[in-house]
Amino acid sequence: MRATILGTGAIAALHADALAALSHHGIEARVTHAVDIDPGRAADFAARHGVPNHGTSLDEALADTDVLHICTPPGVHLPATLQALAAGVHVVVEKPAVLSLKEADAIAAAERSAAPARAGGGTARFTQIVQHRFGAGALRLRRLLDDGALGRPLVATCDTMWFRPPAYFDVPWRGRWDTEGGGPTMGHGIHQFDLLLAIFGEWTEVTAMAGRLAREVDTEDVSMAIVRFANGAMASVTNSLLSPRQASDLRFDTEKATIELSHVYGYSDENWTFTPLEGTDVAQLWTPEPDALPSGHEAQFVATYPALATGAPLPVTVSDTRGTLELAAAIYRSAFTGTPVRAGQIGPADPFYESMRGSGPEWRPVKDVPAHPEEAAR
Repeated sequence: MRATILGTGAIAALHADALAALSHHGIEARVTHAVDIDPGRAADFAARHGVPNHGTSLDEALADTDVLHICTPPGVHLPATLQALAAGVHVVVEKPAVLSLKEADAIAAAERSAAPARAGGGTARFTQIVQHRFGAGALRLRRLLDDGALGRPLVATCDTMWFRPPAYFDVPWRGRWDTEGGGPTMGHGIHQFDLLLAIFGEWTEVTAMAGRLAREVDTEDVSMAIVRFANGAMASVTNSLLSPRQASDLRFDTEKATIELSHVYGYSDENWTFTPLEGTDVAQLWTPEPDALPSGHEAQFVATYPALATGAPLPVTVSDTRGTLELAAAIYRSAFTGTPVRAGQIGPADPFYESMRGSGPEWRPVKDVPAHPEEAAR
């Protein structure tokens, strides 16, 4: 499988290293092209990672590519995705895949009409990076819930408490609705609440708040939500870029156990804690796998590349991507309208279908934010 990496910034290195590691798993894949609007950056990346071809033309690279890895800023994911699918090239895109539900539906339509795949069976296909789904602990917990061994899922907390200083937003595309799609809800917490959805299943209703409390950006810098799931479970979700002690914490309470994950940007089995309900016999069900891959791009590619090569079902589909994106849109809609949002409610006639900002507020300068948060928007 010949791969092209489009966009050679920091995240691209994770893709290149993970693809290089696939040989240890008996999977043949190699990066053949590095493409960037900055030719010097593309050349430096190619030299560091042993990529034989580099340049600024995606058209030229696609002519010799089986899989396109899109590592550009989110605002330009969509056109590259559509171009690759039309050329019969599979697409692996960084999160968030796109900036709106409208764009997600455009990808779904493009995948349905995609050209025959250059490699693998069927037509070209799309998948998104959600690497936290592929750690051993997450896979184990999902199996135990599917088997009913832990009883019903009941309560969860999902906290992405990260810190980004003002200088982080000096990069021109950060902190903007039109290029990043949103603040920590879209660009940071989405990893954690995607894992929450992978564990607890489909959501049905959300009530949320959002604020721009401390960073001079167009988007929010914190959001909080209460989510109800189709199975009756409930969860709280917090997404922050204002938290000096960084942590990514998830807690899952079931009828028979509490399962907790605490990490920052990635986890192994050591980051999980399993507490059985006293009087139950489920403690032995949680068996750590010290040799398993940690959550990360390598673990996701180990599951993804064989599916691309053989035409087997992908572990993360367009539908999975849309489900997580819809929760982000619902958080914004609820926060900006002050009303609960149900799954499926945001359709083409809704302003939040075309943009996560929707009909949301413009923020006052941070220095002018009054003591009462409800007065912060005008």
